[in-house]
Amino acid sequence: MSPWCERGAAASASRSPATATRSWDGAAERQVAKKEDLVKAFGTDDQTEICKMILSKGELQVSDKERQTQLEQMFRDIATIVADKCVNPETKRPYTVILIERAMKDIHYSVKPHKSTKQQALEVIRQLKETMQIERAHMRLRFSLPAKEGKKLKEKLKPLIKVIENEDFHDQLEIVCLIDPGCFREIDELIRSETKGKGTLEVLSLKDMEEGDEKLE
Repeated sequence: MSPWCERGAAASASRSPATATRSWDGAAERQVAKKEDLVKAFGTDDQTEICKMILSKGELQVSDKERQTQLEQMFRDIATIVADKCVNPETKRPYTVILIERAMKDIHYSVKPHKSTKQQALEVIRQLKETMQIERAHMRLRFSLPAKEGKKLKEKLKPLIKVIENEDFHDQLEIVCLIDPGCFREIDELIRSETKGKGTLEVLSLKDMEEGDEKLE
């Protein structure tokens, strides 16, 4: 036997049973403590169930730099939606994303990370109306109503219409108009229910803007 093996064997032989027992007891105590911590934190020490809880309820921890990058991207996404949906009501020209971002900073708009960018864009539009000339671009519609229900239904539709561009009444009432996009669903449901499906609604343009690529800077 080599000198190294002899010393190893001697060391093992010299270890008392009491020392071995204490080592085992210490490991057991640590295992119990770990289980108690798990039960306290998760209500169970079943590691499979704990993993399921973490996956379903846990939150992803991101660094401050990653969080800041996400907020900056959301800020720009919100500005892009606003620029795409809105115009200057006097000129009907759209605004650039850069101008909308600048306006958002001027009103100190703070991004809400747990709210959708579309919802926040609508909030931004409402807030920007207090400081600048801005509104959602109108939709252009054409709807045809049966003569019998036409006049009565027109009165119900009036509060939902911004501008009537053309109106023709022969066998049926036909109207071309501009509306706020937020009123589209209500108008559609009103025409369907009041005419029992006999009326028609056609979207002529989603955004009423001046022709050309010019945008307000």
